[in-house]
Amino acid sequence: MDRLQIFGATPSPYTQKMLSLLRYRRIPYDIYWGETKTRLESLNIELPKPILLPVILFEGDDQKLVATTDSTPMIRKIESIYTQRKAIPDDPALAFINYLLEDFGDEWITKYMFHYRWHFKDDAEKAGTILPLVEFQNPLSVEDHNQIKEFIIKRQTERLWVVGSSNETADLIDESFRRFIKSLNEHLIKSRFLLGNKPSSADFAFYGQISQLVKFDPTPRQICEELAPRVVAWIDIMEDLSGLDSDTNNWIELEENPLSLKAILFEFGKMYAPLLLENSKAVKNGSEEWEAKVDGSIWKQKTFNYQAKCLNWIKEEFNALADSDKQKVLIFLADTGCDEILK
Repeated sequence: MDRLQIFGATPSPYTQKMLSLLRYRRIPYDIYWGETKTRLESLNIELPKPILLPVILFEGDDQKLVATTDSTPMIRKIESIYTQRKAIPDDPALAFINYLLEDFGDEWITKYMFHYRWHFKDDAEKAGTILPLVEFQNPLSVEDHNQIKEFIIKRQTERLWVVGSSNETADLIDESFRRFIKSLNEHLIKSRFLLGNKPSSADFAFYGQISQLVKFDPTPRQICEELAPRVVAWIDIMEDLSGLDSDTNNWIELEENPLSLKAILFEFGKMYAPLLLENSKAVKNGSEEWEAKVDGSIWKQKTFNYQAKCLNWIKEEFNALADSDKQKVLIFLADTGCDEILK
């Protein structure tokens, strides 16, 4: 297939993650905005379950096109097809840290994104106004637009539980976001990207989520401009890295990464790791809800099966490492709290 076929939406952080990666990899693609289900049905292509954005068509073993979702395995699929300008380090230990950071971007930073977009009235008003206009191929009447806007705002605010956002956890999310964005800002003083002078898949995961926080949603945009101007500038750079010379830049050896990277991982260990563990226990016990004490406060959330899978995938990646690489990882993660999920 000469050009990848992608179906997504402009306010979708995972769509932006994949498009930024494809630009960097210089992989030709066609992008179709909105009405993904309708477009796939018109092509007589079996719909993925569930339909998550973006959807990319890959050739199956029988040469037929298969609709594929979930950005992390899609990136690994692309790595196996295209050999130039790869986004996953060759060093297994560094590749695992990259995997950990990519999961953090996809599954924790997205909590910030979803929370700010739908918890605050002004942000929800903007999102509800814009999303219908980018979803549909044909122009909407004013009446249809208003109806869809109200429907989307109601649906999304009622789904805040998916990421654990509530009035009870709002302060925890806000405090975590501010710590994280300041840590990333500090890291960008020492390093162009997360793992050195070359972007990895984790950078694109971070970019996808933060692009929305910086470019779309008004409340986090203001926070970022005040606390993390380097992050705002980095997002502009990350949008299109097709011109970056990847041959003369490289990732840093794991042991040589600055302490500022550990500060980002510390946020993983402080907030995300204990919630992954409690959610996994709830899935095993068949509990519909659970709670955990994090950062001195109580986090309450409905059980989320997918994040239990994320934890299992992290453990599988770690267990696949050679003993020497496992030791390198554990030494690097010491005192961050991230190692708790590997026990």
